[in-house]
Amino acid sequence: MKSYRDLDIYNFAFQYAIQVHKISLKLPKFELYEQGSQVRRSSKSIKDNIVEGYGRRVYKQEFIKFLVYAHASLLECLSQLEMIDELYEIEEIAELRNKYDLLGGKIYSFQQYVENNWKS
Repeated sequence: MKSYRDLDIYNFAFQYAIQVHKISLKLPKFELYEQGSQVRRSSKSIKDNIVEGYGRRVYKQEFIKFLVYAHASLLECLSQLEMIDELYEIEEIAELRNKYDLLGGKIYSFQQYVENNWKS
């Protein structure tokens, strides 16, 4: 790994954050700065925490801490998407929720890998 860009979890998180951003713009105007802003921030936080953790990878516990933060942001994003899915009929939300479920498993597995195999 030469860069955080080599991590699948980063690339998926980045792609999904772009999708969330575009989808959130389909919300009613009054939600753009409420629910829309919250879901955009939480989705972008996933990729940002992966990057920050990678930047601290020489310190194994720091890397793990930021992977935990990334997973927590993912759960927050999922919660926001669930709410949006209940309130508004936006077709792409269900598929995006499934993608985030899979990404959550990948982040967790990578965190386990770092805990068990990473040398600091």
